[in-house]
Amino acid sequence: MSENLTEIKAFARKAALAARKVAHARGQGEAACLRLSEALEPFAGQPVAGYLPLRSEIDPLPAMARHFGPVGVPVVLGPARPLIFRRWTPETPLIPGDFQTLIPAEGEEIFPRVLIVPLVAFDARGYRLGYGGGFYDRTLEGLRARGPVTAIGFAFAAQELEEVPVEPTDQPLDRIITEAGEIRLTP
Repeated sequence: MSENLTEIKAFARKAALAARKVAHARGQGEAACLRLSEALEPFAGQPVAGYLPLRSEIDPLPAMARHFGPVGVPVVLGPARPLIFRRWTPETPLIPGDFQTLIPAEGEEIFPRVLIVPLVAFDARGYRLGYGGGFYDRTLEGLRARGPVTAIGFAFAAQELEEVPVEPTDQPLDRIITEAGEIRLTP
């Protein structure tokens, strides 16, 4: 990645994280979670993977708990490796993982048909800006090589940017759900 693109992404992350923090403080996540539950309904019975929210990330846990079918959460296996997903329920015992995350203490690996993706920022083309580790891009690439998977970005509407800076390895999202509704993606 060029130094200029690194700087552009760092600036975009800083602005988007500030906007996310304000939206989180306003308590706008409940409406978004109801919309996420509705988006998951057509996938009843199919494996879904979400995430355990960090800091001011929008919380998908109520929608994940309502999903009829297996649900997993990410486990980091190491730098520059794709994520795996271990089965999760609201009662699953959690232990500290990498990057200040919590992970299931044990549990079977699931291969999601739907992946709820956290993000720092997004644009209407379906691109996302994460924390910079590339975990979700590698993971989506691998899941898509195995078969169909729907990647749903889950965020506050305030996290939308006019254009996210992208690299050839960036994997686009299929859908984006916010408290304001589903973002209509444009190619």
